[in-house]
Amino acid sequence: MGCCGGRCSLIFLCTFQLMVTLERQVFDFLGYQWAPILANFFHIIIVILGLFGTIQYRPRYIVVYAVWTAVWVAWNVFIICFYLEVGDLSKESDLLTFNISAHHSWWSEHGPGCVRKKMPPGEVRGSDSQAYISVMGCLLEYQYIEVLHSAFQILIALLGFVYACYVISAFTEEEDSFDFIGGFDPFPLYHVNEKPSHLLLKPMYLST
Repeated sequence: MGCCGGRCSLIFLCTFQLMVTLERQVFDFLGYQWAPILANFFHIIIVILGLFGTIQYRPRYIVVYAVWTAVWVAWNVFIICFYLEVGDLSKESDLLTFNISAHHSWWSEHGPGCVRKKMPPGEVRGSDSQAYISVMGCLLEYQYIEVLHSAFQILIALLGFVYACYVISAFTEEEDSFDFIGGFDPFPLYHVNEKPSHLLLKPMYLST
């Protein structure tokens, strides 16, 4: 099977998925979001595995990638619910930082159009206090930026799942057809029955 159709599409999709996940990883590192950092790390490993399986014709690796995409979709749905404060979730909690620090999304202070207003030196209560009192003028609130990130990841993951299933099916059909024509048969389909060697050594008598 040459590089065509679903296989090439999956290779391109995995490569693009790596790029957008690395971009997301950078901003999660800047915001000290430890839970997303770990999730992104595992996602990068599995995507590389799926990319390797696609290039090297390894359906089992692609199956692992396809299963992980379902987990990745569920994780991003949780992130969307977290930032939209669905149910008892709150975007102000330290859940994504494992309660190690009080950091929030990097976009909360560095979003498009955001202006950080510094606290006057005399009003700083301690070294652990926040360096800014407020962030104003944001064109888009940080929670919606995070939601858009996760929604985009879900879209790519769903496409990856579809193409992964297609490539797995194509690889399986190709292996079955190869087996059918005797590709893995240690004996050829068509062979000539050779006479036993002792018949060849049998003396021939000429009639007189």
